Amino acid sequence: MKPGDLVIAAFLQLNDFYMRERFNFTSEPWKVFCALTTFRYYRHYLAFIFAVEEINRSSWILPNITLGYQIFDSCGATTKSLSGALGAISGKEQNFPNFSCWGKSKMVGFVGDLSTGTSYTIAQLVGVLSYPQINQFVRNVTFTTFPNDTHSFNKYGDPPARYDIIKWLFLPGHSIVSRKVGSFNASDHETQFYINSSTDLWGPHFNMTPQSLCNEPCAPGYRKSKRDGEPSCCYDCVPCVDGEVSNTSDAPSCFRCPGYEMSNKQRTACVPRMKNYLSYEETLGASLASIALVLFLTTSIVLGIFVKYWETPIVRANNQHLSCLLLISLMLCFLCTLLFIGRPTQICCLLRQVTFGIVFTISVSSVLAKTLTVIIAFNATKPGSKLKKYVGTQLAIVLVIICSMGSTVISAVWMASHPPFLEADTVSEMDTIILKCNEGSVTFFFCIIGYIGTLALLSFIAAFLAKDFPDRFNEAKIITFSMLGFCSVWGAFVPAYLSSKGSRMVAVEIFAILSSSAGLLGCIFAPKCYIIFHRPELNRRVAISCSN
Repeated sequence: MKPGDLVIAAFLQLNDFYMRERFNFTSEPWKVFCALTTFRYYRHYLAFIFAVEEINRSSWILPNITLGYQIFDSCGATTKSLSGALGAISGKEQNFPNFSCWGKSKMVGFVGDLSTGTSYTIAQLVGVLSYPQINQFVRNVTFTTFPNDTHSFNKYGDPPARYDIIKWLFLPGHSIVSRKVGSFNASDHETQFYINSSTDLWGPHFNMTPQSLCNEPCAPGYRKSKRDGEPSCCYDCVPCVDGEVSNTSDAPSCFRCPGYEMSNKQRTACVPRMKNYLSYEETLGASLASIALVLFLTTSIVLGIFVKYWETPIVRANNQHLSCLLLISLMLCFLCTLLFIGRPTQICCLLRQVTFGIVFTISVSSVLAKTLTVIIAFNATKPGSKLKKYVGTQLAIVLVIICSMGSTVISAVWMASHPPFLEADTVSEMDTIILKCNEGSVTFFFCIIGYIGTLALLSFIAAFLAKDFPDRFNEAKIITFSMLGFCSVWGAFVPAYLSSKGSRMVAVEIFAILSSSAGLLGCIFAPKCYIIFHRPELNRRVAISCSN
């Protein structure tokens, strides 16, 4: 024992120990006797005293403070180390736990012990009283000694692994010799594993290092698959499936990429998936947009022609106001297809089906009104007919408004209950994300289609019944053909739409809108434009009266 301003207690194993007999728990146990002092343990004693004296001689470690010590011989026995710890805490010959007879204690810490069992026993006691134990702090420490040897400890207080690689040679005469051929040092990151290639390492029977595993490690992009009935080091390397990756060697399993990503060709990393929608930049989208604009301009020209020749008989026949309304609605039909092209947004998803349904209903109801106008006008000429009061523009406009209100009500209920929304489909295709507008309710969508189809069918029936009227009213014939084409297009649309997906589904609907609208434009207005420019003699009241 050496007094000082601060005192540390050292538990050293200076002797081995033995006991007279085992504990029988029926009588007072025999004391532990320490014996068999060895020079190896005595070196620990001298090293500790030398370290304390070096600290006291230093002017910068503990300036103006003298470090004292108490040394206890644990003999490697937990009972002796526990007894010494109690004595260091109480400061008396008799050990009183949790009590210090020193007044203000100078004890600041404990060092030791050599074995894990005794150190753990000391730590359990002094830890309760908040005394530090030095060996618990010798972790993650690295220092260099002479000449240039580096020593370190991990977080568990263990030094890095160091091994000599030995080759055993079996010589004739049943003699065995060993030869060092390399080394392994976990702390040396540059030459952690060293083999002296100049030595006759594998003998005359091997020209290269023999394989110590069943197979090479699995490269990134593969996973291990254990072979049945073989050791755990024997496995097959199975490539990751599409949509899964592994970025380490010997990966036990592949992990799936997030929903908006896919695996690259090597299956080593996740990359963003391509987004699929009907774009203006691709051939199909650009072609459909160009056709829509051409048809819009064509319809605008036809409307201008009708305005210019407003008072001519061919324009005035069958209500020129309905003809202008039909042309304007066809122009809007061609323009509404542009809402289907390009990257879909929430606004486009809400507008495109509603716009298509209402505008298309106006077009078909205008055709129905024109057909009914022909029937009413023909029957109004009969003597005593009560239909004369219905001849004129008002009935046709009211009919268009009533038919359009039906489509508007369906659309309003649709938007209020199950509105369309933007959807990213990540399931249909592995390498792409399909950006599309989910209709919200397929029932309401086909209700709109069915409502328009019903109006078209009524127009076809009415026009077919009026096709044999006199020549002045022969517009019913061309309406019959236009409605026949219209119903054929939308009849083929339903199976084609249901069997398509992604951008092709949108293209099918655009094609149906353009083709049916172009059919109405061509069948109804092309003959009139032909008469205006190529048969002007027929565009006279006298000619129409004679033909009648």
